[in-house]
Parts: sequence; C-alpha cells; structure tokens
Amino acid sequence: MSDLPGLAVTGSTGALGGLVAAHLSQAGKAQRLVVRDAGRAPQLKHSATAVCSYGDAGAAAAALAGVDTLFMVSAAEAEDRLQQHFSFIDAAAAAGVRHVVYTSFYGAALDATFTLARDHFATEQRLRDSGMGFTFLRDNFYLNFLPLLAGEDGVIRGPAGEGLLSAVAREDVARCAVAVLDDPAVHAGATYNLTGPEEITLDQAAAIMSASTGRDVRYHAETLAEAHASRASYGAPPWQVEAWVSTYTAMAAGEMAGVSSDVHGLTGNDPIGLAELLRQNAL
Repeated sequence: MSDLPGLAVTGSTGALGGLVAAHLSQAGKAQRLVVRDAGRAPQLKHSATAVCSYGDAGAAAAALAGVDTLFMVSAAEAEDRLQQHFSFIDAAAAAGVRHVVYTSFYGAALDATFTLARDHFATEQRLRDSGMGFTFLRDNFYLNFLPLLAGEDGVIRGPAGEGLLSAVAREDVARCAVAVLDDPAVHAGATYNLTGPEEITLDQAAAIMSASTGRDVRYHAETLAEAHASRASYGAPPWQVEAWVSTYTAMAAGEMAGVSSDVHGLTGNDPIGLAELLRQNAL
C-alpha cells in the first residue's frame, strides 16, 4: 500500500466523505479512498482504493500503510461504534499515520446530553493519546437533515422545547475539511466548531420550511414519555432510541446553540442557512 497516495479519505461512499473526496479530486489532489467495499468506491480522478472496515485492525493497518494524513469520518451509528473507532485509531497509529482529521460533534463532552456526543468525546481522547497529530471538526446538527424530521403529516415531533440549534450544511462541513486537509500541519491540535449562520428553534425551522416550500410544516414539542414511545415503535434497540431522543433533549438543554465563525475562518465564505439550503434544493 505504500505506493498509494499519502492522503487517505474514509466515508467516500457516504454523503460527507463523498463530498470531501469529490472536492479533493476536482482540486487535483491525489487521495486513497478507504472503503469497506471496493465496488462501491466512487470513480474519481487522482484516486486509488484500499479496503478495510474500522473494526478489522489488521486490514486497517494494511490499508493505511504509507498514509501521512487521514480524514476519518465517524462510523455509522452502532452499539459498538466506539470500539470500532478505537480499533481504527490504534491501527492508524501502528501504520505510521501522522495526522488524523476527525469529524466529531458540536459540544462533544463526557457528560453531553446527546449520548452519541459522549462517544465522539471518547474518540477525541483516544486520538489525543495516540501520538498522532489531530484536528477535530465538531459539526452541529446537519442542516440537510432538518427537512427530513417532518413526518408525512408535516409535523416535526421531539422534546426540544424552545431550544436553539445552529445547524450546519453538510457542504459547508466538507469545504472546511478540504481546507484543513490542504495543509493539516497548520491546523494541528485545533478544534473547530462548525455551525450555520443562525440559531433557530424547531418551531422557527418549521416556519422557514413552510415559507420556502409551500408545505404546511409545524413543530410539536413532545414530552419525554411521548418521544420514547413514538421511537420505540420502530423496534430499535434501547441505546438507539435513547440516542434519537437525546438529540432533542440536547437542543432543549442549549447544547446545540451558539454560532461560530469557524466555517468562514476556514473557507473564507459564510455558511448557508436553512432558507438558502431549501432554495438550492429546489433549483
């Protein structure tokens, strides 16, 4: 693997990693696409493919041999996601990776209300202790996901109360990642809070969606009991139900509020807001 590009990108078959890989390709950057299934890897100029999963330490170490900089997208939600992260980070360190750019979550902390933000914090700590250089991109709630919260009846349901969130567009996160990957040494040890340009409640988000799309969208503030019951109906395991519900309670607790200037600082452009995202999607 040592003759492959020294920049490795994970998650290229997904939404965020795919955007990052596409931008790097357009910029003429050579990259190694680290994927679980070579058949699903995007066909991009200046790219090569290496195959492994996060949880297979041996395959990961082989796939990362010769890598200087690694863009690590957090693994898909799973009960053992943290163990997958630890295995992959340890494999990267063993392979000699020098710098990891990791997609974390806004407000990541040991005691975060959003349960998965605790996993992100633990992953950050593993990277801090790994001996590799690191940069953390702490993304707020994805702006792209907001319209999907509304059910078929146009109602967004969740126990978020009047909590504010500063949701960020996935495209803005991708542009920030590309900026960091262009010269990772400049960003060594940095943590960036990636937010949109505005703080809004889910009630305000519903109003923006209604005005932008013509669809009648509204927000219903569920109780905790209602939230757990409605999500348990999907047959999801308890850890996942708690993760879904805690997304909203983290909003209610104010842990997704606050607007950062980091998107502009990294890219030179202001992040887009919900109305602009909806306008772009309608074109």
